[in-house]
Amino acid sequence: METQLRELVPFLRDRNPQVRQLALSNLLPQTAKDAPHRNIFLVGVQSGGLKKPEESNIIRDLKLLCRDQLSVSHDAFRALVNLSDSPMLVSSLSEPAFLVFIVSYIINPQSILADLASMLLSNLTASSAACATVLSLNIDIIVEPNGFYLPQSRCATAVAPDPYPAGDAKAVPALSLLVDAFVQGAELSDETRKRKGNLHFLASVFANLTSSPAGREFFLGARPSNLLDADSALEYPLAKLVAFTEHKDTIRRGGVASTLKNCAFQSSGHKAILSPDSANVSAPPSSSVAPGIDALPYLLLPLAGPEEFDLEDQEKLPDALQFLPPTKTREPDPAIRLIHVETLLLLCHTRWGRDYLREHGVYEIVRAAHENETVDKISEHIERLVSLIKGDEPAEEDPSDADLQEHPSSVAEPRDESDDEDSRIEEV
Repeated sequence: METQLRELVPFLRDRNPQVRQLALSNLLPQTAKDAPHRNIFLVGVQSGGLKKPEESNIIRDLKLLCRDQLSVSHDAFRALVNLSDSPMLVSSLSEPAFLVFIVSYIINPQSILADLASMLLSNLTASSAACATVLSLNIDIIVEPNGFYLPQSRCATAVAPDPYPAGDAKAVPALSLLVDAFVQGAELSDETRKRKGNLHFLASVFANLTSSPAGREFFLGARPSNLLDADSALEYPLAKLVAFTEHKDTIRRGGVASTLKNCAFQSSGHKAILSPDSANVSAPPSSSVAPGIDALPYLLLPLAGPEEFDLEDQEKLPDALQFLPPTKTREPDPAIRLIHVETLLLLCHTRWGRDYLREHGVYEIVRAAHENETVDKISEHIERLVSLIKGDEPAEEDPSDADLQEHPSSVAEPRDESDDEDSRIEEV
């Protein structure tokens, strides 16, 4: 059987697309994690790289087939999504030229398979090397009257516009465009929707990127809200994500929750994270100021239920949490609830953060959440949070200018979406 499968590999380069499709459809089942003949994709691959160039042909072919016609590229993306959990293939799949294509393809609104590409990028950014590449990645765009075109995304499932846009290509930071694409992917209206994909898995990419200091500095760095207009108002990229903590898709909610938690490890950014958008604040080491991210309502809403509070307690709550309807439900996923409680614990690292949480009804919300919580670990974390909010303050001022090194109340390390065995995406 394995010999027969190996004989199919040369047909991945056949000129006839039907032959390529047939060969790939027979190889695809062997890319799954527990497939009996998965080793045909790994032969000759070592953790330090490839032994011989010719032994990487099958992976190279799959990367090229991602640009093929729809039926072929769909299966090629699926195969690479499945194979991207192998540490032995990470360096090959994360080489800059391929990442430029993947990222450009995701950003292109016309890309038919952008969601599969997002899954692949999510798995690849579990690697610190791929994260570093994406964080520093620049991609070419050609500015048009109604937006821009990405020439490096061109392929059979993302065709170039006709007529081809005039003008020279210029390199821009890829991550800013990924954030904007992620926001646009949540648009539900067919009349205003600009994209063929919903890009929910980019939330996991952002969670992976913010597990590093460089990733947190990007999301807590004031930048022009419109990348194509250098004079546009400054905005924190994280501010574009926080509204999705209540999104109906679990992948999007969970990835954004993890991104928020990871950013909370940069304690110098706590004022920016918590301050309302009516206040201009900076997030050191950057001295640039931008409207506050106002993340607290989006952290508390998933923990809030339909409970009614006394008028005095009600007035403490952020506006978005006052007089919630009787149909309001809490976040159903316990892992995401835990992440939100851990984020609040991290925001208690500074005296300013604790005072802000006290003054804005956090105790009232988590007290009700604790009464209804059924998971012991979450209840324990809520109790630690309450002890920090209601306890006496130390005589010395807390440090506030550095990332957290020791995490209050046993909060877990910055969360990489790949920390959980089940979070790796396989067999779409």
